[in-house]
Amino acid sequence: MRRIAILAGLSVLAGCVSGPDHVPPEMPLPAKFNEGSAKADGDVSTVAWWTAYRDTRLNGLVTEGLSENLSIQQSLERINAAAGNVTVAGAGALPSLTVGADHTLNGSMGERRSTIGATNTTGASASVGWLLDLFGQYRRSKESAQATLDAAYSTADVAKLTYLQDLVNSYINARYYQERIALSRANLKSRQETYELTKFQLDAGAASRLDVVQAEGLVQSTQAEIPGLETNFRVAAHHIATLLGKPAGSMVAELQRGGSQPVFRAGIVSGVPADLIRNRPDIRVAERNLAAATANIGVAMARLYPTISLSGSIAPSFVNPAGSRGGSLTNWSFGPTLTLPIFDGGSLRAGVDIAKSDAKTQYLVWKQTVLQAVEEVENALSAVRRDAQTVAALRAQVKTTQETLDLSTASYKDGASSLLDVLDAQRQVSLAQASLAAAVQQMATDYVALNVAIGGGYNPGGNTAPAKPVAAKASTAKAG
Repeated sequence: MRRIAILAGLSVLAGCVSGPDHVPPEMPLPAKFNEGSAKADGDVSTVAWWTAYRDTRLNGLVTEGLSENLSIQQSLERINAAAGNVTVAGAGALPSLTVGADHTLNGSMGERRSTIGATNTTGASASVGWLLDLFGQYRRSKESAQATLDAAYSTADVAKLTYLQDLVNSYINARYYQERIALSRANLKSRQETYELTKFQLDAGAASRLDVVQAEGLVQSTQAEIPGLETNFRVAAHHIATLLGKPAGSMVAELQRGGSQPVFRAGIVSGVPADLIRNRPDIRVAERNLAAATANIGVAMARLYPTISLSGSIAPSFVNPAGSRGGSLTNWSFGPTLTLPIFDGGSLRAGVDIAKSDAKTQYLVWKQTVLQAVEEVENALSAVRRDAQTVAALRAQVKTTQETLDLSTASYKDGASSLLDVLDAQRQVSLAQASLAAAVQQMATDYVALNVAIGGGYNPGGNTAPAKPVAAKASTAKAG
């Protein structure tokens, strides 16, 4: 009866798990973004939003980089390491068995180097140990390791999202600098024509030397800006190659073939703030880190309580001395070991306090990550909804300045206006064109920022392994 009572007591203790259980955090969020709709999004991780630019070259680069980008590959390797840690964390609560065998020949050598009294000894050993996880230390350790593994999956998604933003923005920049180079070369041709016209009129007595020098200076200033633009284009092309896991110079020739500036042709979709908790991988990372920290509280608390381990061993051996009959001997042992922490200077209790503080910190990190995500979407929405107005106004300005230049040039040829009017009109055209190209670039990058902010596109088509789902959600009640 005593043995039954002891076993029953151990089974009850084995069901105990120290520390709090993880509860998905909650915090109040608005029903919609200020400039968004009240319609919730689905799983935007599968949406290939960059196809809205309708640029097949960009589409190909994105697909290539998702499998070749070195940062993504590193994050995937960290998943393998985290998976191994789950096994390591859970192994402590399982029985261990170690076996071994040996054979030795013992003797002594005389002056004639003959063997005297040789003895053959053959032995084997087996030992077993089992630490009873009465208060859930190893169960909480495995729970923490599993949460860390989930965070590693989501961290890989963060790496993919970071790659998408970096690559698409770099491509947008490369095409922007190509547009600026083309505009500068066209302006250079126009200003050279004006310079030649001014020299002709100087010979005819219709222009002054000052007019010629001013026209020549404008040509020189245009020539001076082209090398810097070409350098910036190459820098963007070099970075694209690096993102694809290639040598920096390998993409220059391909991108020099040219292409128009990317302009997205799709609707603006933002979802609602609550969608971010499901779709943003960095928020899932923060939530999983909180789960791991909560489990570590249980690990620290379990160390305050006694531990019982069962261990045993058996070691048979056979001895065969020379010239006599052999014999055998078997040693064995089995028994429990009780370890009770009595005085440790307060280190174990301090470990619990540290674990609790770390969990509180991780909750605050999660909350901050959510609020930053909401801010990023609000900022991107505000920008995207106004970019088109800026681009439209600048297109009209380019048209107006070009018309002014045409009229000024015709008037100058007729002798009705000065060269200064023509040069000023050329400067205005150049400035308006550069502003328009910059606005188109900004509109394209703001669209990238919006889609990255809502957590879109890191699992295009659903072809790659998705991260494990997380139960976190937003609500109108504040978590404690």
